[in-house]
Amino acid sequence: MKTSLIMHINHAEQGQSLGEACALAARLGFDGIEFRRRRPGVAETPGQYLDAIEKAARDAGLREVLFGYPGPDLTRPDAEQRRREVEEAAAFYREARRRFGTALCNTFAGDLRNPDRGVPANDWMRQGSGCATDELWERAVEGFRALAPAMEEAGMRLAFETHPCYLHDQLAPTKRLVEAIGSPAVGVALDYANFLLYPKPPSPREVATALGAKVFYLHLKNLVLPPGGGYVMTPLADGCVNHRELLRELGAAGFAGPICIESPRPGDRAWFAREDLGYLRILLEELRG
Repeated sequence: MKTSLIMHINHAEQGQSLGEACALAARLGFDGIEFRRRRPGVAETPGQYLDAIEKAARDAGLREVLFGYPGPDLTRPDAEQRRREVEEAAAFYREARRRFGTALCNTFAGDLRNPDRGVPANDWMRQGSGCATDELWERAVEGFRALAPAMEEAGMRLAFETHPCYLHDQLAPTKRLVEAIGSPAVGVALDYANFLLYPKPPSPREVATALGAKVFYLHLKNLVLPPGGGYVMTPLADGCVNHRELLRELGAAGFAGPICIESPRPGDRAWFAREDLGYLRILLEELRG
């Protein structure tokens, strides 16, 4: 079965229109785009946003439309606000399913920062799951248990992106969250490169063994870790992540896509998309061979 190759919209957030973004993805040979659930800095209703994407994707001939950040914000202390977040997310995802046939979306449970402002923003171990209370865990599980039946009924799946500053940041808390929700419609959007920001990151085999078939979606990017600390984003083939090993281990655990390429670095992102897609295609062909 062919693996769907998805361009993350961050390849075309340097002033490009939605039409230009879709034309770029189609020209390079991507199957689709992962858009954000809301367009930053644009005053529009969800319906207007989806109208614009629908036209742009149709004109470009893109087959697949997915959505990602943000998910419902379940860190809010007010129960009524959390209920509205879940209802709005469900309505959006159902409409995406109706318009585009979208079967999978990347999601989040709400930005989670350490309330101690003395903790550095990039002290990842003390953000996200590292500062989560039992109450915050309960809110996230409750919210996605409420959202999951609507997704099951619509024939859709939601996948938590492994990302710093969320409950689903590292391997163990991500697995804990998905298992606590306990729905076949809820799994993981694995961004393995983000694990390298933490001490003693798991190997690709450890990730594949722990998550197995719950890896619904894969985000790819790469980085290097300078000796003095921090990180520098790189082309997909050039950083610390061995994507050959990662894809081999995930494939052995049953993963079959889709795969999204990100571009979280400055510069000519249209060129980065071409370069990284070429590498990924060769890699997939070699692994299949």
